[in-house]
Formats: sequence, C-alpha cells, structure tokens
Amino acid sequence: MSEVAPQLSVDSATGIDVTLPIAGAGVRSYAFVVDWHIRVVLALAWYAAAGLLYNYAHGAGFSLAPPDAYDARWFGAVLVPSLALYFLYHPVLELLMRGSTPGKRLAGVRVVARDGSAPGVGALLVRNVFRLIDSLPLAYGLGLVLAALTREHVRCGDLAAGTLLIYETASAGFALTPASTAGSLDVATAELVAELLSRWPRLTVPARTALARALLARCGRSAQELAPLDDAALRGALVAVTRPAAAGA
Repeated sequence: MSEVAPQLSVDSATGIDVTLPIAGAGVRSYAFVVDWHIRVVLALAWYAAAGLLYNYAHGAGFSLAPPDAYDARWFGAVLVPSLALYFLYHPVLELLMRGSTPGKRLAGVRVVARDGSAPGVGALLVRNVFRLIDSLPLAYGLGLVLAALTREHVRCGDLAAGTLLIYETASAGFALTPASTAGSLDVATAELVAELLSRWPRLTVPARTALARALLARCGRSAQELAPLDDAALRGALVAVTRPAAAGA
C-alpha cells in the first residue's frame, strides 16, 4: 500500500479548507540540481568574460589569470559579481518570482509560507542563509537527509523560516479577468475557487452566494460590482476568474 503524500492544510475565511501537496526530497533535489547548474554557468560566464576583458584592457592579453598583486578593481569587476551571481541566485529569484526559481518552475514546485501565501523577504533571507548549514558536511548532506526523513520534507532553512515546498496546481496559473485586478491568482485563492465550484450544487443558495462574494472580493471585485449579481451570475463570475491566461511570448 502506497503512502499518502503529506499535505499542507490552509485555513480560510470562507470556511473551505484547502490542502496543498508538499514536495518530497526527490523533486526538491531535482529542482536544486537544475538551479545549481544555472547559477554555476552564470557565475563562470561572468568570471570568464569579465576576466578576459579586464586583463586585455590592462595589457595582460586574453588571460583568465588573476593579477599577481592585490587589485581592488579586478575584485570589484570580476570576482565579486561572480560570487554574487552564485550566492544571491536563490534569494533574489525567489523574491522576484514569488517563491520560485527556474529549477523549481521546471520541477513544478514553489516555496510558500505555512499559511499557503508567498513568503516574505525575511523568510526567504533566513531560508537561504541556512543553506550554509544544510550544505554540511558535504554536497548538501544535512539538508537532503532532513528532507528525506521529516514528515513535511523540510530542511533546516525551512524549519527556521517557516516555509514549505509545495507542488504547483493547475489552478495556480489562472489569471483574473479584465474586470478584476491584473495579475494571477495565488495558490490558496485558486484552490478556494475550484473547491467552491466543485461543491456548488451541494451548498444552499445563501451559503454559496456568500462564499462566492467573499472570494470574488478577494480577487479584486468591488462591492458595487458584486451587489447586482444573482446566484447564477456569481457562479459565472467564479468560472471566468479561473480561465487560463493567454500564453505570453
């Protein structure tokens, strides 16, 4: 009998419980390996290009050799940016991509706080600072062991920051309609909308209309816009909210 994958249970103001599947050690490792290769390539590419140009400009020809004596300009133009690309890759991209990176996106996972929302700046910084501990004693050994043995597949950084790695759901990519706020639904809201639509026939009219109004308000609809909508119109508005956005270039 196969073991049921752990899930993050998210409470909501609408009364509908949301469960988000937690990513295991295998998919975490896959995402990390992809990101590791990307940041190594970026760091080495900068070092090679900047080093060649710097040495050529200073009469040393096309060479990657560092200067014999300490040269602050070489450190600032060649070494420091390379190290920044390598060590700031995760925190910067996770902040800009709301808990994701190219490797995580390829693996279909995302970092979230324990309430299902995108983690804040502080949590992401703590999570990534603890990579130094998770990488001990070699090749991310401690982090991998913890992710494999803990129930929620978390490493030291996640424990310190209060974060988890969850699988993205199909509804996570749904976009709001033009009548609502621009942007895409967060995972928790998209799950709530999908859950309400699936339970719609089994709920009483007052209960489902109240939940629909609350969710549509959370999606950016104004009270004035929602006031004239009846039961059928509210359901239609929820369906419209979950229409996939057109693919970008």
